[in-house]
Amino acid sequence: MKSIIDFIKERLGDILSGFVFWLPISIIALVSSFLFTNLEDFGRSLLFIFVPEEFIHPGFGAILGIIIFMLTGIILKNTPIADWLSSVPFFGMFFRKKGGKIITFQRLLNLTPCLFLFSPTCPSYGWILSEEEIRLPDENASFTMLNIYYPNVPSIVTGQIFPVRKETVIKLGNKSREIIDLLLYSFRSPENIKYLPWEDEKEEEFKIRANRFGIKIGAD
Repeated sequence: MKSIIDFIKERLGDILSGFVFWLPISIIALVSSFLFTNLEDFGRSLLFIFVPEEFIHPGFGAILGIIIFMLTGIILKNTPIADWLSSVPFFGMFFRKKGGKIITFQRLLNLTPCLFLFSPTCPSYGWILSEEEIRLPDENASFTMLNIYYPNVPSIVTGQIFPVRKETVIKLGNKSREIIDLLLYSFRSPENIKYLPWEDEKEEEFKIRANRFGIKIGAD
């Protein structure tokens, strides 16, 4: 009896695994079919105004719809209306002028991952976007600030930018893909996390700084 129950549990697990695999594929296929059908109908309705029906072959409507969307985007992004659209939260990032970059998986793969102090007792994973030299007014003192991208999980490509002092950041030698997999609820965990000092940082300075993160480098 027990073996039958175990067999049923295993098969239910197989069914669930298959469902999880095919569900996103089915959703993508249904959404793609819906968009193509509506785009085709939209394009054909415009073509009927100028072209006899016998010359309109399947797919022509979808091609025309794509061309119209592309030309509309080009016009909007290269006219003064783009400045107004760019100020709209989230929606505006699609209309920002050239030079600005949004976070994508491809961009994250080319950035350096790091560990930074989200709070005095909570180190968090992030990516180094840029480095800024900060000078205090009317003083000779200065310090370095890093702009760190802090991802939201599980979306990863939506997140926040935190300016943090360089000494509160530890550069990681792991590949970005490893950190992404780790953040996705440890979908795949790297064998180890590789902590790296800054190029101009001495070993003793790095050991002292790492203590802030609870990291004992070289300890017995």
